[in-house]
Amino acid sequence: MFEAAELGRKVSKVAFAAAVPKLRSELLQAHFALKDAKVPVIVIVSGVDGAGKGEVVHRLNEWLDPRGVETHAFWRLSDEESERPAYWRFWRALPARGRIGIFFGSWYSEPIVRRVYGKIKSSELDGALDRIALFEKMLVEDGALIVKLWYHLSRKEQRKRLEALEADPKTRSRVRPLDWQHFKLYDRFIKVTERVIRRTDTGYAPWRLIESGSRRYRELTTGRLLLEAIQQRLNAGQAAKAAAAARPPATSVPGAAGPTILDRVDLTQALSDKEYREQLEKYQGRLSRLTWAAFEKQRSCVAVFEGWDAAGKGSAIRRVTQAVDPRLYRTVSIAAPTDEERAHHYLWRFWRHLPRAGMITIYDRSWYGRVLVERVERFAREDEWMRAYKEINEFEEELTAAGIVLSKFWLHIGKDEQIRRFKERQKVSFKQYKITDEDWRNRKQWDAYTAAVNDMVTHTSTAPGPWTLVAGNDKKFARVQILKTLCARLERAL
Repeated sequence: MFEAAELGRKVSKVAFAAAVPKLRSELLQAHFALKDAKVPVIVIVSGVDGAGKGEVVHRLNEWLDPRGVETHAFWRLSDEESERPAYWRFWRALPARGRIGIFFGSWYSEPIVRRVYGKIKSSELDGALDRIALFEKMLVEDGALIVKLWYHLSRKEQRKRLEALEADPKTRSRVRPLDWQHFKLYDRFIKVTERVIRRTDTGYAPWRLIESGSRRYRELTTGRLLLEAIQQRLNAGQAAKAAAAARPPATSVPGAAGPTILDRVDLTQALSDKEYREQLEKYQGRLSRLTWAAFEKQRSCVAVFEGWDAAGKGSAIRRVTQAVDPRLYRTVSIAAPTDEERAHHYLWRFWRHLPRAGMITIYDRSWYGRVLVERVERFAREDEWMRAYKEINEFEEELTAAGIVLSKFWLHIGKDEQIRRFKERQKVSFKQYKITDEDWRNRKQWDAYTAAVNDMVTHTSTAPGPWTLVAGNDKKFARVQILKTLCARLERAL
């Protein structure tokens, strides 16, 4: 694979000076067009040590509009990053629509280095690469352009490059002991890298190999490849927009056909006041002890609360937080996305709030909005919410693989109970803020939401992230059921 890239390629100083102005102008025009098309671009800069990747990053920042470019260097993990799932640092850095993110290092770096040093097996490397391919496919399907650039040097050229950098007092500091250590493992790095590139060179996110012995050739090739990729993406976007405009309007959202999973929930379950007081005290005390034990063992927790309007999510969350030291938890209430959030993949805003090691995040509504309200109210296209089931499962698998204890609750109430609570809220002054026109509008879509919930539970109740369907007609029973479930999840994890 790399043999062809090792051919000596040179660009004269005169040819470089003649080509750069036109290239810069075209790159800027394409960059401005990205803003209008709202296409996020991720440029991955990877390759052999000493291949001039840092110089390329500097050149791209010089040639592009600095107001629309963000550069992220991924090397040492910060404490904040090491206490969260591995991809948290990448999700946080993803560019908004219309912007370019230059990733100096990426999700490829760690799997390559760990395999070269024998810290993971070939099968584990393949698993990491499969995960990368899924991640990149998800971003591309959401409209992103991923430009993956690998800068190659032969072993001879790498040695010459490192020695030249070390000999110059101005650049000596750029050569680290680790660079020479990697040089000794050159053949192993090349072998692993070839495997990585072959397995992740896809039609939606292909690799571009750039021979890097010549600085001028390297920089011109980088600019031209980036320009070509952006122009192709813009042309494809225009064609897709025209095809979408020609599609017939969507029909109404159907309700569930036949019995659903929610029909199995026994809504007659209830607790007496005495039973409630005793069990509430018991399980709140147990949850308090368990959350401190989780903190000591650095096990994070994520609790997701979904359910019907007026199902009691807020009061249930309060009974949970009453049991937990306020230093340990954070509650995130999810409403309609902000402009900043809409400019990113829908999962972006949820990744941002993941807890540090030993801490707890409670989501009052969550990423399941994509397959519930966005599906029913047509805020998402059918292809978007259909693929969200797999995206959500992948997301939750990453959380649990990182040691996060995940609990998911759907608070279910009957249709008659909901109307009773709606009317009660209208009568009680301090509850009137809880009832809105949107609640009444959502109620008219009860059957469509029932179908959506049934599909959601069917597709996303997994071994690491099972759904708990909470019988919510009796609030006392629901609160205790949630506390008991949280305790059981933590006890199994600890």
